[in-house]
Amino acid sequence: MSKIVSLCKRRGFIYPGSEIYGGLANTFDFGPLGVELANNIKKSWWKYFVQDRDDMYGLDGGILMNPKIWEASGHTDGFIDVLVECKKCHKRFQVDKLEKKDKCPECSGVLTNPKKFVPMFKTFVGPVEDSSSLAYLRPETAQAIFVNFKNIIDGFHPDLPFGIAQIGKAFRNEITLGNFIFRKLEFEQMEIEYFIKEKEWKKYFEEWKGEMEKWFLGLGINKKNIRWRAHSKDELAHYSKRTEDIEYNFPFNGFKELYGLAYRGDFDLRTHSEKSGKDLKYIDLETNEKFYPHVIEPSFGLERTMLAVLSEAYHEEEVKGVKRVVMRFIPQLAPIKVAVFPLLANKPELIKKARKIYESLKPHFFTTWDDRGNIGKRYYAQDEIGTPFCVTVDFDSLEKNDVTVRDRDTMKQERIKISELANYLKEKLNG
Repeated sequence: MSKIVSLCKRRGFIYPGSEIYGGLANTFDFGPLGVELANNIKKSWWKYFVQDRDDMYGLDGGILMNPKIWEASGHTDGFIDVLVECKKCHKRFQVDKLEKKDKCPECSGVLTNPKKFVPMFKTFVGPVEDSSSLAYLRPETAQAIFVNFKNIIDGFHPDLPFGIAQIGKAFRNEITLGNFIFRKLEFEQMEIEYFIKEKEWKKYFEEWKGEMEKWFLGLGINKKNIRWRAHSKDELAHYSKRTEDIEYNFPFNGFKELYGLAYRGDFDLRTHSEKSGKDLKYIDLETNEKFYPHVIEPSFGLERTMLAVLSEAYHEEEVKGVKRVVMRFIPQLAPIKVAVFPLLANKPELIKKARKIYESLKPHFFTTWDDRGNIGKRYYAQDEIGTPFCVTVDFDSLEKNDVTVRDRDTMKQERIKISELANYLKEKLNG
């Protein structure tokens, strides 16, 4: 894990937040390569679950919402942790996570009496900070979907089953921090609320288990590193009748929660309808029946997906006595697809031809230019950030109008005509 964290900072994937001021616990900034990796994951998710389906509608709900929404959803009363603080080291812990309720697991100090804690960030709307202007940063994205349910029904008239999907930030004032980006104060969720008839919930629950697993494994994940775990009755959220998690075998402490799949019943639409006074029932035009649809909720975390992808891609190996680190991202997720080099950085004729090739490839792929150091170091630097292909312009290129293309994983090199290069790379990257 420490090697992945070090690589992420060194190569511009993930930086500690507010670092020059001593940092802020469990906040992180995505560097140039981290932004690309995150965007590629989100693009893959959106295409698979929204654009490639006929039964899905996209949404981008607001971070700030009317606080009555969180009262109706049960967050202000039910979204509560019980914590204790060590009188010696002053660290805080969730009571239900402690094996010994009277001793600090870090320093064996005495713990305070349990106190209730609402892990929602508070803020105020307007210039006056009082109870009438109190608002919260949303702790989940789901509620924006439920309060927009009627808008989707009125505007698009979908037939059941159908889903509403969104990607967006959520915020939780976590007590237990650590493990890099596994648990953050602000994080990004990729969530779906899938509306169904009650009698069909078991069928769609199983279908969504298959869809979630298929997409995740398609990111280059080894199936042996995942498993499903069903929640026990005392673990279930107040709205859930069945919840299962996909757990991933992270390089710290083994299998941990990655994604959740919940059957929420009709709790959300029914509650918001009652509290708001707005009719959120669905009318079946064939039977004229009016009812609250039930909901299956597949929930994905972007940062945990990134951490799993980084963990899966990281490899160390020795080639002819030389050690290298290679990030074996699938091409779809690789931040940079192609790197272009002149063999020597002090030969204008090589630079000119290489720059022309670089400019010709940029419209097709995220392409980078590299002329630092010797060619071997450039190859290994690109391996470390996961670039699938490196294109080198040498002196033969000036005579024969071809280039060397090196494969990241096999390290094999091929001579490819410049006129055929773009199509060659398209085939390799899409194949």
